[in-house]
Amino acid sequence: MKDNINNNPSNIDIDLHTANELIKKLESSISLAIVGQDNVIRQILVTLIAAGHALIEGVPGTGKTLLVRSLASAVGGKFNRVQFTPDLMPSDVTGHVMYDMKTTEFKVRRGPVFCNFLLADEINRAPAKTQSSLLEVMQEQQVTIEGNSYQLQEPFLVLATQNPIEQEGTYPLPEAQLDRFLLKIKIDYPNHEDEVSIVKQVTSQSVGDKLDVSAVTQQLTPEQVVDLQKTAAKLHIDEQIIQYSVRIVTATRNRNGIDIGSGPRGSIALLRAARANALISGNAFVTPDDVKSVAPNVLRHRITLNADLEIEGYPVDKVIDDILKEVEAPRI
Repeated sequence: MKDNINNNPSNIDIDLHTANELIKKLESSISLAIVGQDNVIRQILVTLIAAGHALIEGVPGTGKTLLVRSLASAVGGKFNRVQFTPDLMPSDVTGHVMYDMKTTEFKVRRGPVFCNFLLADEINRAPAKTQSSLLEVMQEQQVTIEGNSYQLQEPFLVLATQNPIEQEGTYPLPEAQLDRFLLKIKIDYPNHEDEVSIVKQVTSQSVGDKLDVSAVTQQLTPEQVVDLQKTAAKLHIDEQIIQYSVRIVTATRNRNGIDIGSGPRGSIALLRAARANALISGNAFVTPDDVKSVAPNVLRHRITLNADLEIEGYPVDKVIDDILKEVEAPRI
């Protein structure tokens, strides 16, 4: 398979080596602020390298916002944060046209979405009308204001957070919105040793419990991130891997216990994320293990369980695990 990467595999090898070194530096820098969440860091890097968007879910205090801030600091791109609230308007996110009294002209006031990293904090606290303001920008990386379209600068990532346990004052994300997130990343509680390290880190000679990303230093430029994304896009995917990914997604549509399975965007997301995972691992091609590794994060927000499984408390991740065990992986 290595011989089939492209017409000039030697250039790819150089690119892969450089990419691997950059990714290691980026991962090490983020790890200085995010303790004990190695898998979460890997998934956020998959999102970055695959040029996707991520929905980050976890109970309060598990480091969702810190994760996003750390990533932005390590890359050095422009970072904006929007606190989603019930009274937030779409124009508060995308921007609007305003009348300038001095020049007697209408001017476009660009919203916080014009950045490299947009943190949509507690996105499910805003109604669907406001959430939908991100649909165009997440899909096409452009914003339309008063009939004029404005292209966003690459790289562009929407990193949204939500609390899974709080229902009062929240609004469920529409299916179209969920489907535009490449991954849904779940952050669990840290283990005892990691939590001790976190407590020591936060309480050592500091006032309050503010998010501290001072230890995270810039390792990449936005231009280098785009280069990483292009390198990942060149990685070879064998026809058997494509067939395998589609079979996994198709299995979500024909299974008892699932009301709504993943659409074709799920198959595309699975391969995009698998490619990024392969690059992080330093490989020049995608393996079945790359697909399995990213499948839970790619599919968990694209599947709707029926009422029976919901009542029984059967987790969607277990359903995905069952599917991965049943769908035979190719031997390549």
